[in-house]
Amino acid sequence: MAGILRSSSTPKKGYPSQELLDDLCSRFVLNVPSEDLESFERMLFLVEQAHWFYEDNAVEQDSGLKSLSLREFTSLMFRSCDALRPYTAHVDDIYNDFNKYKVRVPVSGAIILDEAYERCLLVKGWKSGASWSFPRGKRNKDEEDHTCAAREVLEETGFNTSKLLKVDDFIEVTVGEQRVRLFIVVGAKDDTVFAPQTKKEISLILIIYLSPSRPLKSWISKHRPHKTKKSDSSPKGTTSVWKAKNPTVSPPTAIPEMTLTAKPPVLPETQTSELESRPGRSFRSFRMDTASVLRAMEAGWVI
Repeated sequence: MAGILRSSSTPKKGYPSQELLDDLCSRFVLNVPSEDLESFERMLFLVEQAHWFYEDNAVEQDSGLKSLSLREFTSLMFRSCDALRPYTAHVDDIYNDFNKYKVRVPVSGAIILDEAYERCLLVKGWKSGASWSFPRGKRNKDEEDHTCAAREVLEETGFNTSKLLKVDDFIEVTVGEQRVRLFIVVGAKDDTVFAPQTKKEISLILIIYLSPSRPLKSWISKHRPHKTKKSDSSPKGTTSVWKAKNPTVSPPTAIPEMTLTAKPPVLPETQTSELESRPGRSFRSFRMDTASVLRAMEAGWVI
């Protein structure tokens, strides 16, 4: 296959074979528009996509393959793919510069509120140590903010915001060098079922009663109608939690610890059992006391 550096050496135990690396190089690097290979940032985004595919598919289907960090995987790809091989000697600098670049890419997402303006949705990432946040993600090249937000919310929660998202309703902050724009989407119904559409990205989804920060409280006071239907599904101070639904990935056997500043709540054994057996949940899922999460939310909205 043209454009791929082949090697007859046997890979280390647990590492991808040259055949697999050839396939990943062909899928994600060689057959892309030429402009995507004109900068190291674009090259590394392609390698990152190949890494996701490797982790979500190859590792999952072959128990003999080990999970690799993006740094390890990048080094392998640069040594294996002819389009990347000329830069192998500088791969560490390229990788470090890429990580610095990523924290400057604008982020868009959404604060999803129920019809009563009382509850919002939070998601927790897949990796160990992930924190709770509103569903959001980095903008793709030439992508509009609202398009990015709708795409990320759909990927992370399965919720289609296309009929509810208004391009002028958002809160925007700058964190370091990164601009974060969160659109405020009102109207999630009590029977809405949320479930991620992508593998190994979201581990848990949570509905929490609002203890809003100043920017969000100000927005709600200006936009909330005088007459809104009050939610009767649970008393204030409680939340609904459900494990992210992903039929092709076995969910964690235990609920990962919440990494907010407050101590995570402890689920009763009966509720934990119910949570394990029913991965997709709506606003009307079971209740639990999460006063600690509410206290953490009072300090400000999570990014």
